[in-house]
Formats: sequence, structure tokens, C-alpha cells
Amino acid sequence: MTLSHEAATRFAQILSEALPYIRRFAGKTLVVKYGGNAMESDELKTGFARDIVMMKTVGINPVVVHGGGPQIGDLLQRLNIESRFVDGMRVTDSQTMDVVEMVLGGQVNKDIVNLINHHGGKAIGLTGKDARLIMARKLRVSRQTPDMIQPEIIDIGQVGEVADVNTELLDMLVQGDFIPVIAPIGVGESGESYNINADLVAGKVAEALQAEKLMLLTNIAGLMDRQGKVLTGLSTAQVDALIADGTIYGGMLPKIRCALEAVQHGVTSAHIIDGRVPHAVMLEIFTDTGVGTLITNRL
Repeated sequence: MTLSHEAATRFAQILSEALPYIRRFAGKTLVVKYGGNAMESDELKTGFARDIVMMKTVGINPVVVHGGGPQIGDLLQRLNIESRFVDGMRVTDSQTMDVVEMVLGGQVNKDIVNLINHHGGKAIGLTGKDARLIMARKLRVSRQTPDMIQPEIIDIGQVGEVADVNTELLDMLVQGDFIPVIAPIGVGESGESYNINADLVAGKVAEALQAEKLMLLTNIAGLMDRQGKVLTGLSTAQVDALIADGTIYGGMLPKIRCALEAVQHGVTSAHIIDGRVPHAVMLEIFTDTGVGTLITNRL
């Protein structure tokens, strides 16, 4: 099949536009949090896998951290185990933790690994328990109302936060030409398992690796202003101001704070990108326009 002159010209323009980015990011590490809508359709899943393989092929080192909340919820429902949430976090007792490990460390992780490998990559699946990759501690949640003298401590079970990341393991895998795919399950000092928010794990992994980019796939076009317009390039100071004036609120706050903290601790830039767009990862990395919101200290 021969391309038309118009199609051939456009194809050449795309390659030409991508070349400076390929050269700029060669040898650099990019951490991608994959989940939500981007995991739902075959087209988006295939596009994501091909993007990750493309990155590795041109010399970029992708590290994937994935979620799987809907899949966990579905299995809990089938097992007649009630799902409860506090401040957006799943209350995780020992029975729920068993399901979380089964779904994230087994089903979801291996599906992503298989998909990347099917498209020519060398992916290897991990949980935070492998070689103590993600050391965790129990997350303390408190709540206070005006009538309380002291805040109330709420026990949400085996929900954790990242205490440390074993970069030696990740460095070894990356240098061996593998693509790490990480399920957000941490391990405590006594070997106990912890369910950790995937955005938080991705941010801490990016910090530990001093990654060039942290990319968080979402189900919105990006961070928006009060008029619904996507904000494309923001400094950390501008993000702080948007939080202070209430432009950023609710469910978006934890994701933005995760991105902000990563940039403040050495990650060159963080990106909130629309996982509903086919090949969103590739478009964000290799094109001038991108498909979401960039946060950096270097504007």
C-alpha cells in the first residue's frame, strides 16, 4: 500500500516533531501511573502497551505503576464483601487485603505484563513485597470537627503509605532492558501487607529514581481552571495558589499533591494526562502540544 502525498508528508512531520524529544529523553526514566479509564477498552489498553514498548525501543526507561480499584470492587461484590471508604480510601481489613493482593498482584499485574510483552516488550511484574521493593507503614487518618477538642483517629485497616523504595532492584531491571510493572502493595517491617494508593506509589517511585517525568493517567482532560479550560503548563507556586483559592479541590487534590510533591523532591516534571485519549502517553512525550497538564519547577 502506497501513502498519498498528503499522508506521507504528515507522517514525516510527526517523525520530525518527535525526534528532538527522543534525543532529549534517551536514557531517562519515566514513571507512568496506569489505571482508571485507560484500562477499560481494548483499544486504549493496546495503545498504552504499544506506547510503553515504543518508549523502551527508542532508549527511554519506562516504569509502570498500576491501579485496579474497579476490579477489586467487582470481586469484593461477587464475594459479598462490603466495600467501605474513608476520605476516598478503601477500608482494608485482612479479608479485603487478601482480595486486593489477589487482584492487583495477580490478575491486573499479569494482564498488563502480558499485554506489554505481546507487543514486543520485556515487562516483569512486581508487587512491593518482592525484594521489599516498597517498604510501607500504616497510614494514620484523623478527622476533626469544630466541636472536638482533639482530632478523631480513624482506623482504616491495612492501608499504608510509602516509607522507602528499593531502587537497587529497579535499577537492575532497567539496566537489564526490562520494563518493571508494579502493583501498589507495600510490606511492613514485620512482613504485613499494605494497600497503597497507586498515585502515591508512582510519585514516591519517581522521587526515589529521580525520574525525568511522572505521568498520571486520569479520566479528565487535565487540571482545569474555573472556566473549564485545561491548564497546560504550571509552576509549583501556581499550583499552590490554585489549591489555596479553591480551584483545585475534592478528589483531584490527592493526585495534584502527589504530582507537586514529586516535583518538589527532584522529579523534573509531572503530568496529569487524559487516559481516555488513544496513545495519550506517546502524545504527551513526543509532540509539541501534549494532552494534559504539566507541572514543573522549571517554567
